[in-house]
Amino acid sequence: MINKLKSNKQFSNLVIYGIGQGFSLITPFLVVPYILVLCGEDGYGKTVTGMAISFFLIVVIDYGIDIIGVKEVSVNRDNKEKLEKIVSTAYSARFLLLCLVLAVAAILFVTVPYFYQERKLYFLCLPILIGQFINPTWVYQGIENYNWIAFLNIFSKLIYVGGVFIFIKVSGDYIYANLWWGIGTITANCIAFVYLRTKYAISPKNTSIHEIKDYLKANFSLFFSQLFVSAQLYLPVMLLSFIAGPTIAGKYGIIDKIIGIFKTYITLFFSYVYPRVCYLIEENIKVGMHFWKRYNGANYIAIALGMVLIFYLAEPIVKYFGVDDITEISGYLRVSLLLPLVLAISIPLKQLVLGFGFQKFYVKLTMALVIFNIIIMIPLLHFFGIYGVLVSLIVTEGLTAVLYSFAVSKQLSEKAV
Repeated sequence: MINKLKSNKQFSNLVIYGIGQGFSLITPFLVVPYILVLCGEDGYGKTVTGMAISFFLIVVIDYGIDIIGVKEVSVNRDNKEKLEKIVSTAYSARFLLLCLVLAVAAILFVTVPYFYQERKLYFLCLPILIGQFINPTWVYQGIENYNWIAFLNIFSKLIYVGGVFIFIKVSGDYIYANLWWGIGTITANCIAFVYLRTKYAISPKNTSIHEIKDYLKANFSLFFSQLFVSAQLYLPVMLLSFIAGPTIAGKYGIIDKIIGIFKTYITLFFSYVYPRVCYLIEENIKVGMHFWKRYNGANYIAIALGMVLIFYLAEPIVKYFGVDDITEISGYLRVSLLLPLVLAISIPLKQLVLGFGFQKFYVKLTMALVIFNIIIMIPLLHFFGIYGVLVSLIVTEGLTAVLYSFAVSKQLSEKAV
């Protein structure tokens, strides 16, 4: 049995992918307590806000590449010429977007008073955007080369962790935390990108202005919907920081890092399974659905067990981060555990929605639900603080899962007929 598993390529890929992602998941438990002890909840809250803004801007640079790009690479993995065209066009278009985002961000950081007060922090976040532009993970996902994905995660996080522990020594050094995230991603992604170029001819010469325009036009609706998704993910931290101050944002940031391990894991599991789901559904829908049920079913059981464990260990976990408000933050943590449970349903359904080619439905539904989330989040934040933010996220994600399931069920019924 063991030898059979070892010889199974899908199992081997999962193990390699899991090792790389596992390193990413434990990184917050190494870095966050250290930053909290030296810089306090206020300094950590500012760091979290800078990271949230950076991750929001990353969506503009990615331009839906983690969904459409992965699918296009996966489907055309055996056509080298077409694959080189896809990758060259995507990188050329995203370079233009990177330049635009850096210019706009720089202007905002020196003209808007809120940003100007912490302009050093925000300018030192910009390398994160550059590193994400270089990031070739989406190509490696499409061709299912998980060795390089594991390398990217481990090497970039080693640089990040090392930089934080070596260079952050006093409370004011919180401004350098995100810089080291950026340095780590730039270094690792450059190595992986150079290797990719030894295998494929990736160059602006392999595309044209017309193809870049077509790329930007074709993916705009998906990018726009992803912008809304990003707002839903990072708006809570930004709103808490703007309205309640960095200390409250820091408390939320602790909760977000803990459940973020599972949120990140679910998203990364999506990235692992999604190319294979797209490929199998394209070949044989029954085989694709069997694969989807097997992997996502086992994944949900693992996540549910993890949530039960964290519920009972909430106070010791919060205490590990070295904060004083253990009872308060533990209460937030227990409520937040509902979110990964709902995400573990909605995100697998999202695989099918996109795998069946329902991009327009996905875009419209995503925008509508994010608007709904923002509408209920602001008053709930005002009256209930962090609890209100958590409830708004759980309700919205639950509604997402229900609506996804309707669309998928309808498609499966039509296929059966």
